[in-house]
Amino acid sequence: MIAVTNGKVMTITGGTLARGTVLVEDGRIAAVGEDIEIPEDAQVVDATGKVVMPGLIDAHCHVGLFPDGIGWEHSDGNEMTDPITPHLRALDAVHPEDPAFKELVAAGVTTVLTGPGSGNLIGGQWVCVKTVPKPSAEQMVLLEPAGMKMALGENPKRVYGDQKKAPSTRMGNAATLRAALVDAQNYVEKWRRYEDDLAAVQAKREAGEEDVQPPKPPERDLKLEALGKVLRREMKARVHAHRADDMLTAIRIAEEFDLDLTLEHATEGYKIADILAAKRIPVTAGPIFFSREKYELREMTPKNPGAMAKAGVKVAIQTDEMSAVKYLTINAALAVREGMPEEAALEAITIKAAEIIGVADRVGSLDVGKDADLVVFSGHPFDYRTVVELVLVDGQVAYERKAAV
Repeated sequence: MIAVTNGKVMTITGGTLARGTVLVEDGRIAAVGEDIEIPEDAQVVDATGKVVMPGLIDAHCHVGLFPDGIGWEHSDGNEMTDPITPHLRALDAVHPEDPAFKELVAAGVTTVLTGPGSGNLIGGQWVCVKTVPKPSAEQMVLLEPAGMKMALGENPKRVYGDQKKAPSTRMGNAATLRAALVDAQNYVEKWRRYEDDLAAVQAKREAGEEDVQPPKPPERDLKLEALGKVLRREMKARVHAHRADDMLTAIRIAEEFDLDLTLEHATEGYKIADILAAKRIPVTAGPIFFSREKYELREMTPKNPGAMAKAGVKVAIQTDEMSAVKYLTINAALAVREGMPEEAALEAITIKAAEIIGVADRVGSLDVGKDADLVVFSGHPFDYRTVVELVLVDGQVAYERKAAV
């Protein structure tokens, strides 16, 4: 049992306690409040003058798939040999020994959503992991699969246009994505008919008919099986889109196929914030701390997350990075400097990120019963001079800052 006490506790969902205590037991948050009785056998962490808040969450990055400081042999984020690869799983590529994970823990980032890049129209299935390195990727998993990565705009049309293949235009992007989803619809329907026929055969046998042959099952197709989960809304469609028109195309297709849509990046989201809010489309906005490396980023602005949040859009702030995920708080601080309410920015790297990923029942706030993932900061997390003093993940000390010599 650990008691983190006397600090300014930002619970995120239950307000801020000027001098609070967080009690941790068996890997979970056992109590949060200002008048918590601390058991005699608890390990006490005095957080006087410090800030305590839930572990930070990056809702869109590529940690473990594009490891830092390594060449092509460990760059596993884009299978750019086929524009439609929904059967790929990030879990099969995450390298738990990526040195970035330790740096993220030391920065207070305890949960990330990581997965394929945007080279393909449909890139594959993402995975949500805790950032404490483990011997196997499975031991780090919080949610898998955690959404299907899709991409519109420049990236897929450039990759396959250069190969003299489709898609090579935005029209090609949309048409190829629709065709894949229709193929998946047909596949799902074949299996539905098969299951109906199988049930009919079983009913006849139970009624005494013995000479009834079972139907032959359809051939399995891993690509279409994976897309079937998206069609059934068992997986979110996480669509990379920078330009406003690409975002609207993603919405158009999502409505045609009744997909559970999240927009990734949404660089020009401020242009259509009212539409996003009215349609209740969540967004992972960012990166903010980034250069305009291509044409479709020419109207990028750090005002974007705040503009969308003020319009009523559910916004998470993401880095789209690897080891630089450790600068997540800097991204959020820049959004605040450019007009995003501070409370909304804090939520964007904690509870809103958790909700958009689909893990808010476990992480994202200091609530009783949730995983004991918490960070003790030396000051306000948006002050660039602030350092991380202590990180707990699942109630265990994952990082502790050593005193300067």
